[in-house]
Amino acid sequence: MLYLRSKNKKVLFKTSLALLGIGLGFGIFFLINDKPLISNPIKNISQSLNPAEKVVDEPFKEMTIPYVKNRSYESELGDLEQTSQNSNFTSYLTNYDSDGLRVNGLLTIPEGEQPLNGWPAIIFIHGYIAPSTYLTLTRYVDHVNFLARNGFVVFKIDLRGHGNSEGEPGGAYYSEDYIIDALNARAALQSADFVNPDGIGFWGHSMAGNVILRSIAARPDIPAAVIWAGAVYTYEDFQEYRLNDNSYRPPSMSTRRSARRQQLFDTHGEFDSSSSFWSKVPATNFLDGVETAIQLHHASDDNVVNIRYSSNLNDILDNTSISHEFYEYSSGGHNITGSSFNSAMQRTVDFFKKNL
Repeated sequence: MLYLRSKNKKVLFKTSLALLGIGLGFGIFFLINDKPLISNPIKNISQSLNPAEKVVDEPFKEMTIPYVKNRSYESELGDLEQTSQNSNFTSYLTNYDSDGLRVNGLLTIPEGEQPLNGWPAIIFIHGYIAPSTYLTLTRYVDHVNFLARNGFVVFKIDLRGHGNSEGEPGGAYYSEDYIIDALNARAALQSADFVNPDGIGFWGHSMAGNVILRSIAARPDIPAAVIWAGAVYTYEDFQEYRLNDNSYRPPSMSTRRSARRQQLFDTHGEFDSSSSFWSKVPATNFLDGVETAIQLHHASDDNVVNIRYSSNLNDILDNTSISHEFYEYSSGGHNITGSSFNSAMQRTVDFFKKNL
């Protein structure tokens, strides 16, 4: 027994020395290499970003491109309720989750044989319509039908606070809400087995131009985006051209949106390109690495959104490697109607067929 105890002590002593040596060896190795034994994925993401892309913990950081770029988007489609059917497509009412809110939409699926990898799809984002008067099955009917007839799944989403979608309409230019709704809609389509997850593009009108470009900055692998009569890209353009929308109905001063916007301006002031905070809001400051092909359409007689919004964005894109097209129409107004509509829609279809 005495021998066994003595042997156990020797073994324990030798084992302790060995473990101590191993521990010192690892310590010296990681000290030299300045690497933690267990990686921190959040820290690693932050370290991989350019300084301007790091998320700064400051009031209203949620509005910034670094924030929307570094957060996740996950969702799935809800039940499908058929609303109409013809020889070209079938339409359904459905919904998806966007950060705990039930957001509704009209999902239109082409008839015919489904492609092997699934249908190419388009997230369709409406322009400004007074939330109190917005209806899912009205507006943009011809646009949706045109796209669906040409073989695209079209998901026309009702942004939060519109129609029966839950939540309060946060507005496009001074909120991240609609970007989150748009990118969660993309995630929902990516989880659907009838959609090609790599072939989902964006279409938007008017205020959706801002939503789409900021969404592209957040997810630069979106393959294609088409914007009609879009507005507010650099935010300096907003200060210069403003908007002339007689349909706009400002929210009550008692709403969360109004209170939050006032707090934003009290905290950071009005837009200032030299401000550290405001420089992180426009998507035009975050176009490096964007792979999205972009097509712009605008009528010169648009009396709501000045065509300079689009032409100035086109000038900015000219100085990047981003594939882009810009079409100007002599007539058609803000909605690009009349003879200009068919031309714009056919160019839109051709563009999506090429890039999705």
